[in-house]
Amino acid sequence: MNEKQKTTRATKVKKQKLALREQIWGKVDESRLWDRTKNDGYTTLPRTFPLLAQIMDDLADKGKPVFQTYLTLWCRVFDESFIEIKNPTQLASESGFASQRAITTWNGRMAKLAELGFIGVEAGPLGNYQYVLIYNPYLLIKEFNEKGKVQKGKYLALFARAQEVGAKDLE
Repeated sequence: MNEKQKTTRATKVKKQKLALREQIWGKVDESRLWDRTKNDGYTTLPRTFPLLAQIMDDLADKGKPVFQTYLTLWCRVFDESFIEIKNPTQLASESGFASQRAITTWNGRMAKLAELGFIGVEAGPLGNYQYVLIYNPYLLIKEFNEKGKVQKGKYLALFARAQEVGAKDLE
């Protein structure tokens, strides 16, 4: 499919969605909706993120989920897949850790994400996780699946959803 065909298809789908939305909710005050083309402060997420989250947490230690920490990192990254962390306390808080052990817990989750290979880390003058590289989670989950470490049903759900949204990373 060339770019013109993609644009035509996207426009058609958008019109269909808007017609259905209007049928259900009537005229909607557009100023009350989030529009990524008009609002700042957004990031791009794979449409499969909920499935990626489940698999990542399954790969982590029992009772020590990593996805919320990963999501916090993802929400700070731009297209170069690199983050410089200047305030680990803030990231620990955004990851949901608020007790006196917040930094310790966050450090543990960061270590696990690095051990699993979802991120690359380098220490700097501000801490062990000052520099972070985000790797493609699809590729890592595909590798874990090939080693038999991902539940078959979850991997199939991820694969099917990736196909549905046009993601080719798992092929």
